[in-house]
Amino acid sequence: MDAELFPRSRTEPAPGAVHVPDWLAPDRQRQLLKACRQWARPPAGLRTVRTPGGTMTARQVCLGLHWYPYGYARTVVDGDGAPVKPFPAWLGELGRQAVRETLGPDAARDAAYDIALINFYGADARMGMHRDSDECSDAPVVSLSLGDTCVFRFGNTRTRTRPWQDIELRSGDLFVFGGPARFAYHGVPRIHPGTGPRELGLAGRLNITLRVSGL
Repeated sequence: MDAELFPRSRTEPAPGAVHVPDWLAPDRQRQLLKACRQWARPPAGLRTVRTPGGTMTARQVCLGLHWYPYGYARTVVDGDGAPVKPFPAWLGELGRQAVRETLGPDAARDAAYDIALINFYGADARMGMHRDSDECSDAPVVSLSLGDTCVFRFGNTRTRTRPWQDIELRSGDLFVFGGPARFAYHGVPRIHPGTGPRELGLAGRLNITLRVSGL
């Protein structure tokens, strides 16, 4: 949003969780979107994910290792069976930079990022409350947003229910959660269509989530 009355600032919704608005500059957003469009192409491209609880409305592509309910594989075992696309070194460095700037150098030292889960949200897509707990690592999770604004619901580590906080994530925003917040439940209850930067050229929302597999 241009010329806001009260510019957004960095916040810490919980110990170990940090939201940094506008962390990605517009040119970096465009570069990342270009890469996402390449990763989304088959083979091992964007797919619909089916879980025991139903079909996810957000579509997904993975890098490094392929996530499926509820584990990781080197091929798209619940899709076309192709080898998963490699995880680029520059994306891992971007993740470490994010952690250094939010949680400090000690938190980033052993964060060897090797997985990306990239979710595409259309106007009606949602993500239920869940934890990122299929990794054998407690390294911080790094979340980058592109395109339309979403409501990001960040909860607690004990239950999917309250208490939680609803945070507005816009294109270019960074959200990192580690330490005591690493296994907090979180989800996306709402997308605000048509709110992304017009110059980005993206209808919908992309969320790039970086993780350390520990595998």
